[in-house]
Amino acid sequence: MIRLGTRRSALAMAQARLVATALGGEVELAPIETSGDRPRGERSDKSRFVKEIEEALLAGEVDLAVHSAKDVPSTLPPGLAIVGVPRRANPRDALCGAGSLAELDEGAAVGTSSLRRRAQLLALRPDLDVRELRGNVDTRLRRLADGDFAAVVLAQAGLDRLGRSGEGALLGELVPAPGQGCLALEARSDDERTAAAAAKVTDRAALTALAAERALVQALEATCRTPIGAHAEPSDGALRLTAFAGMPDGSRWIRDVLEGDPAEPAALGRTVAERLAAAGARELLEAAERAAA
Repeated sequence: MIRLGTRRSALAMAQARLVATALGGEVELAPIETSGDRPRGERSDKSRFVKEIEEALLAGEVDLAVHSAKDVPSTLPPGLAIVGVPRRANPRDALCGAGSLAELDEGAAVGTSSLRRRAQLLALRPDLDVRELRGNVDTRLRRLADGDFAAVVLAQAGLDRLGRSGEGALLGELVPAPGQGCLALEARSDDERTAAAAAKVTDRAALTALAAERALVQALEATCRTPIGAHAEPSDGALRLTAFAGMPDGSRWIRDVLEGDPAEPAALGRTVAERLAAAGARELLEAAERAAA
């Protein structure tokens, strides 16, 4: 029996059921309310979506946790490790309510809770009225249907996993969040049985991409208040990493693309972080944090 810890949201439960099916055998879902699920949760602390689940892991109340990888801080608590990454879903952002950014009228209201999305949307279309939009996927799409926004931006992976694939148009011009579309399976570092089970459902390409993206985030010491994007993907035998860092108002931004050895994804992530830093990314991200505070 594997006790699988997960958040209680509809999307988190859908993701946990996918993992449970892939694991096979006896798997018991253990829904856990996290700080991020509570109204007015602390925005500046990225661990709010995983903290209580990690505490349950360390206490032995669950054996394995499934997280949206983009919610997992780059540094894990002592005693825990990412032991598996299933096949990645579409990592791109999706625009719901219009077929493309070009279709939106000048001054159109676009909803998102992501500073990364806000920064890139305004870098591309400074005329847009980008407004904060929180809540689960159903809540956000309901507010779109109610006419509160001309469009909203969501993760395509979330739409796919909830059976709502056709409700958005891919935004290929936006660099996704690090880990977007990936599920991170976390367990106790000394639990070899669970690690072996997780390894059987791990996709090598997804694991490699996530390692590069998380290394970049860690090297730049990015937080949930730093608008940063990172997307690693195979490219003719190499691993291509695209990265973005910018101000929330879209006024300043840096973008970089580099290919490296897929056998050393973390090294590629650190190299791209160094290149961004040399171009002024750390100062830019510090300014972004102050602006978002």
